[in-house]
Amino acid sequence: MKKYLIVAIALAASFAIWAGVTYPRIGGDVLHLVSGIETRIYGLHRAEVEISDSRMMSWQGGPQTADETVLMIHGYSSEKTVWMRFASHFTDKYRVLILDLPGHGETAFDPAIKYDTVSQAQRVVEAMDVLGIQRAHIVGNSMGGFISAQLALHNPDRVQSAVLIDAAGVVAPQESDMAKMLASGRNPFEIRSREEFIEFYGMTMAQPPWLPRMILDYMADDYIVRRESLTRIFNDFHNTDFLDEHLSEIHVPILILWGERDRLLHISSAAVWQSGIPNAELITYPELGHMPMLEAPSKSADDVLAFLNKHH
Repeated sequence: MKKYLIVAIALAASFAIWAGVTYPRIGGDVLHLVSGIETRIYGLHRAEVEISDSRMMSWQGGPQTADETVLMIHGYSSEKTVWMRFASHFTDKYRVLILDLPGHGETAFDPAIKYDTVSQAQRVVEAMDVLGIQRAHIVGNSMGGFISAQLALHNPDRVQSAVLIDAAGVVAPQESDMAKMLASGRNPFEIRSREEFIEFYGMTMAQPPWLPRMILDYMADDYIVRRESLTRIFNDFHNTDFLDEHLSEIHVPILILWGERDRLLHISSAAVWQSGIPNAELITYPELGHMPMLEAPSKSADDVLAFLNKHH
């Protein structure tokens, strides 16, 4: 990716100088340009999925006539971009669907709708209906893992298997750095400055991919602009509809992946998921943090592919 970024920076910077575009905007232009290049290389295309209360943006790829679909769901405050390189390992064999949930990425925030995980799971089912997908392997990270588990619990006929990557949705035996911050009255996701974003970004991954400062500043400004909507979404889903008492009712095949250096959701949560869900499998990564699919896309994809091969 770094070589694409260098070329894209040069192109975007040259255009920006000519057009008089401001510095943070250059970072956004570079990010979108590189994302567009990578998605085309990986065989993904952008498509809109209209459901009852939202127009959800997505990336789709792989053989549309494939027998099996892999559906990827991002975490809170994130977007479909985090799955790009991970998804590239699936498009030869599987139909791939990557959604921007309402209030995230290119899917608009609407203050009139609910953002709890049960509501978001229902929107995923609606998107599957619109696209004619009867069943799918669901892969979710963080809040997306929580939503994936809700689907496995409430819509097992639509879930061929589920992969929970550093998933929210259960009570952790040990507090994470984020839990300690929340207990002190500070939400690390509520960004008010670029300096706060850099601190937050350092919490999201133990081995983040390289990004130039102009892109990080663009991302910081985006978080600042979205602070009010992100706070609303957080309040809707955080600490609600937890699944601890319902884990034994999940009977679809489950794989749990967890980065042991996760600072947002403590590694002790992984044992809660595994012990509660019958026959759940667990793989942990000692060197990774909250987003293994972004920090080590090839390794985590290989582990997921091996799991899917057992559950055709």
